[in-house]
Amino acid sequence: MIDPVIVLFGLGVGLLVGMTGIGGGSIMTPLLILVLGVKPVTAIGTDLLYAAITKTLGGWRHLRQGTVDLGISGWLATGSVPGALGGVIVLERIHDAYGEGFDATVLLIVAGALLLTGAATIGRAVFLPGMAERERDTLVLDRSHKLAAGAIGLSVGFVLGISSAGSGALIAIGLIVVFRLTPRRVVGTDVFHAAILLWVASLAHLASGNVDLWLTGNLLIGSLPGVWVGSGLSVRVPQGVLRPALGIVLVAAGLGILTKAGLDIPAPVLVVVPLALAVLTFLLARARRPARDPEDVVEEEMAAAGGPSVRGGEG
Repeated sequence: MIDPVIVLFGLGVGLLVGMTGIGGGSIMTPLLILVLGVKPVTAIGTDLLYAAITKTLGGWRHLRQGTVDLGISGWLATGSVPGALGGVIVLERIHDAYGEGFDATVLLIVAGALLLTGAATIGRAVFLPGMAERERDTLVLDRSHKLAAGAIGLSVGFVLGISSAGSGALIAIGLIVVFRLTPRRVVGTDVFHAAILLWVASLAHLASGNVDLWLTGNLLIGSLPGVWVGSGLSVRVPQGVLRPALGIVLVAAGLGILTKAGLDIPAPVLVVVPLALAVLTFLLARARRPARDPEDVVEEEMAAAGGPSVRGGEG
């Protein structure tokens, strides 16, 4: 049987994943737990498998579009794959020694990092638009870049192994702050690498019996077309729009992880806050836009009509 609600969840998250590289474990897992009442362990395992398949499709399309930095993705994977396996192994031992409280602490740290980075990304896009000039599509990796990518991958993989969160959002932080990639390259590289990492973690959960295959199938019915459309939109949406959108999704991901940490955040808040940030960002960007010279407006109108230029040139 097909559940329309679950399919819509998959469609929405698939669009986010395709456009921003973020939204899998950070948003879907809390939705499965809070809205559908899925057991946390099953929600985590199911979400990882669904996200692995979804991001594989998205990563393939981003690769064809040329928005993937294969060098950075490869060095991220050298750290994230063993990190994820290590996280799954360490999780069991930590739970035996310290109980469930350790998970909440890790999730609070992750959520704080996402909220801070999301706010910084939005602030940079709105208040410091000149910083966008320093962004780059790619870079020649030296030894320090490779070590940084491996370290980021190792830490993110470990967090994913013990919490199911961070495969997209935390990698995006590194791609933005450390490598200063343009938003399109952040999304493409993030999605492509996450597909590799998620397969490792999801197969471990599948072997442990933590995956609901019926639930995974319903999510995929919506998410696969969603990620396909979102991946195509990521290269058509202007960077001035995609950059703050990336920050807004980071904030939404942080809120989602806070719910996993045990904070009682109503489900509507997970939708209302990102929408409010989008409206506020639009209004601030519009207010900061320089006023147009009246003569420029007349010039454009005359040029469009084929008439003479008001500044003395040809129309």
